[in-house]
Amino acid sequence: MSSGGAPAVDRRRVRAGGIELYCDIAGSGEPLLFLHGLGSCSDDWHAQLEHFRSRYRVIACDLRGHGRSAKPRGPYRIELFASDVAALLRELRSGPAHVVGLSLGGMVAFQLAVEAPELVRSLVIVNSGPAVPAGTFKQRLPLYVRLAYARLLGLRAMAKMIAKRLFPGAEQIELQRAFVERLAANDPHCYLASLRAIFAGWSVAERLPEIRCPVLVLCSDQDYTPVAAKRAYADRLPRAQVVVVPDSRHALPLEKPREFNAAVADFLAGLSPGAIDRPLVQVAS
Repeated sequence: MSSGGAPAVDRRRVRAGGIELYCDIAGSGEPLLFLHGLGSCSDDWHAQLEHFRSRYRVIACDLRGHGRSAKPRGPYRIELFASDVAALLRELRSGPAHVVGLSLGGMVAFQLAVEAPELVRSLVIVNSGPAVPAGTFKQRLPLYVRLAYARLLGLRAMAKMIAKRLFPGAEQIELQRAFVERLAANDPHCYLASLRAIFAGWSVAERLPEIRCPVLVLCSDQDYTPVAAKRAYADRLPRAQVVVVPDSRHALPLEKPREFNAAVADFLAGLSPGAIDRPLVQVAS
């Protein structure tokens, strides 16, 4: 049994998109899907599963190549991840869903929204965007650096360096440790295939006006990319809110779960039938 006497989490593997995808499912109500970032898994969302399960059917899945899902060698693409997620939602009969995506998961959420809008009730995009420009050497440099670290140092050593940037506080040692263990557990081939998918010139930026569902763009003030860039793409979405969480970094749901959960809950609570019919264009900081 989970805390508070709630029913146990349904942990299952679902055949979707031609492969098996692992997911945790809890609660009942409107489906609320959480998509993790690069090199992580559904374990990122434990705090959200417990927080939202009383009002929603919460689904946290592992993308292909991650966690407990199938690990074909690749190549991978953002479009492929999104196709898998669409197949999962259909198999679970859980669309349209509120879709929350962090980093890589946010890219997958964007792709899902343009390719299968009937499956998406709303979007929460967390420290992510609708494109990863990779046409120049400078734009591809982060890929080359990450590839070099992974190959020369190994995933564990690379994870330790990243963890210190994500969780720099002395009180965040446990968050650092958990992050390192999670990333180091990846299959190296799958991790690199996922990394290449991000820098494959992916973009749905030109299709943003097609996304008619409500969107929350949830930003950390100290993320890798500036808040201004997120505000710029939010302006191109027909129904978008931008909320900025102060004193936070890229892994916002893990670093500031209380603030993250409150922002998502407020957004979802505002999605009454009347609210969906009017534009949602706000900026909060």
